[in-house]
Parts: sequence; structure tokens; C-alpha cells
Amino acid sequence: MKVAIVHYWLVGMRGGEKVIEALCELYPEADVFTHVYRPERISPVIRRHRVTTTFIDRLPMAHRMYQKYLPLMPLALEQLDLSAYDLVISSESGPAKGVLTRPDALHVCYCHTPMRYVWSGYHDYLSSAGPVVRPLMPYAIHRLRQWDLATAARVDRFIANSETVAQRIWRVYRRDSTVINPPVETRRFATAEPPGDHYLFLSQLVSYKRADVAIEAFNRMGRKLVVVGEGEEFRRLKQMAGPTVELVGHCSAEELDRHYAACRALVFTANEDFGIVPVEAMAAGRPVIALNRGGATETVKDGLTGLFFDQQTPEALIEAVQRFEAQERRFDPVAIQAHAARFDRAVFKSRLRETIESWMNGEEPSLAPARATAHGARGRELAPA
Repeated sequence: MKVAIVHYWLVGMRGGEKVIEALCELYPEADVFTHVYRPERISPVIRRHRVTTTFIDRLPMAHRMYQKYLPLMPLALEQLDLSAYDLVISSESGPAKGVLTRPDALHVCYCHTPMRYVWSGYHDYLSSAGPVVRPLMPYAIHRLRQWDLATAARVDRFIANSETVAQRIWRVYRRDSTVINPPVETRRFATAEPPGDHYLFLSQLVSYKRADVAIEAFNRMGRKLVVVGEGEEFRRLKQMAGPTVELVGHCSAEELDRHYAACRALVFTANEDFGIVPVEAMAAGRPVIALNRGGATETVKDGLTGLFFDQQTPEALIEAVQRFEAQERRFDPVAIQAHAARFDRAVFKSRLRETIESWMNGEEPSLAPARATAHGARGRELAPA
């Protein structure tokens, strides 16, 4: 069986790339296809595979400004010849699932979220676009949205990385999906005792992650906050950070592990599709203070592995930190680590292998449609991790 793995771009090792890495381990002979490839920033596991890029990779400054070429990516995907492959696995949150496959091939889409640029995050990206790009975006994104809807029909089976994303897949594509949470290397983390005197915020520094909420809250409280990450908002956030807030930029994997182990708790302000960062913090035995929306609601157990706050505001976060500090001793690092283990990489690989093998054998999933009620509740129970 010949296997192709399609990913939107390979320019760093974030959550989506960790999924690709696990897929490469499951299918060691698979070929990888992507729009843009920076091998020096990609793990050896992926680099061992043959990686083919679309013409986007050869456009000017594509390795740094690849997102500017988003309108050309549908055309680029359709130029890939995947006719030799029996199984095609696309990894979707940027354009990836629109490839053309052989009629008798199985196309499985592992969906991190329907393309954020054109759906849930469209207005955020529009408001943050520059004066030259902004007037062109509505038409270009409208056409891309139409293409994205049409290409959902090219997928035989959808896998969602969370119940939250399964609901989005139904709302956007009217397609059912199987939930398999993404892989987290939970066994690599160690807990430092006692923890340090600071809190941790770890994220790519883009607008929807709402690092500004965390920084403003900790400025007001005078509590220590370490912000790890890089991105377009780094300079603005650096300027708003007070004396108790430290932005450290990019960190190596070893440095990240130390930050997780040493913090009092992780602060998580984003409405994420799944959110690997909270699971990594819990794998290090650290509680999570998280926004009560999105994927964090599926991984953090209120009162056991962390606490929730309901509004994406400094005031709500301040109140949650104060509640946490009033009961900090009740959070048991061993119990938190045990909870995180259910999201381990081995669990992901086992479930994914079994699921795809059953589909290759023609078996149907025993899942009802993930349809929303009038009040927004899910109309089915999704498979647990």
C-alpha cells in the first residue's frame, strides 16, 4: 500500500507538525507533500521521508511569507499527482485536503479546524491585514471559501482533533467525523518540586491567542509571568509588559520543559481547537488556568487539573488566579500527570491505526451525525480519547 501524507506547510514543529511526525512513524514508507518546506526547522523523523513541495515553495520569499500566497494554494494542490497512492492522509487547517486522488484511493482528512483564515478567524485576519491587502481580502477569501466547501466532497473520512472541531466540521462542511485527539509526548516531562514563584504563558504570539489579556492581568496584579513564544505581536506585547512580566521569545525543547516544570501554573487565554500546550503543562504536573471555551474544556478538569475563567478579559483572569492561589495546595502533580497520560502519543497512534485499518477494510464507523441543536448543543456523543 502506497501512502501519501499532505500537510499545509512545514516551517516549524508545532501541534500540526507533531501529528505529521506521528503519521510518519506509523507509515515509515509514506511520501510527504506540502506547500513550503524548511527542513532545518523540521524534525529528523519527517526529514527521513521524501518531501515534495508545490510551486508555492519556489515563489519569492515563500519561506517567510507563505501565508501571503494563500489564494494560490488551491491551484498548487491540484497540480500534485497523487495517482500512485492507495491511502492519502491530509492534515487540514490550512489548504491541504483539496488534492486530487485516485477514484479507488481512501482520502482521510485529519482536521485541526476548518481553515481559520476563511471561517472562524476571518474577521480577525481581516482587521489585522495591512492597508494594501485588506481591500483585496473579501473577494479572495470568498473564492477560497467556495473552493474549501467544494473540496470537502473529495474527502472520504474526516477525523477531528477534538469535539469542538467535530462540531465545526459539521457546521461548515455538513460532514460527520471521528474524534482522535492529537499526540502529546506526555512521558518526556518531569515535575520540579517545589515550583517557582512565576506563572507561564506559552504560545505563538498572534492576535487570537490573546496574550495581551494575560499580560494586562499580571501587570495589574504585580505577579510574575514568563511569556514564551514568538510571532507578529511580540514587539507590541513587549512594550505593554510591566516589570513583573518577562517575554523570552523562542525556546528550545529542553528550555520549554524547564519552563513547564518550574511554573506555578500555566495561563491559557485562547479559544483553541484542541490546545496541546495545556496538556503538556499537565504532563509536567502543573495546573492550568484556562478560558472556558474550545478544546481546553475537553482536556482540563476543573478543580482537579486546573480552573476555568469565563470571559477573555483581564478582570476574569485576575479573579481566576486569585481563586487558584486560595486553593493551590489541593492540586496534586501526580494526579494531574495521570490525567494527561490519556493524551499520550502512543494512544494517538494506536487509535489512528485501528481507525484507518477499519476503513481500509470497508467497515463503517458507528457514529451518529455531529449535528447541533437549536441551542448549540451537540447531537451525539463522540468517541473518548
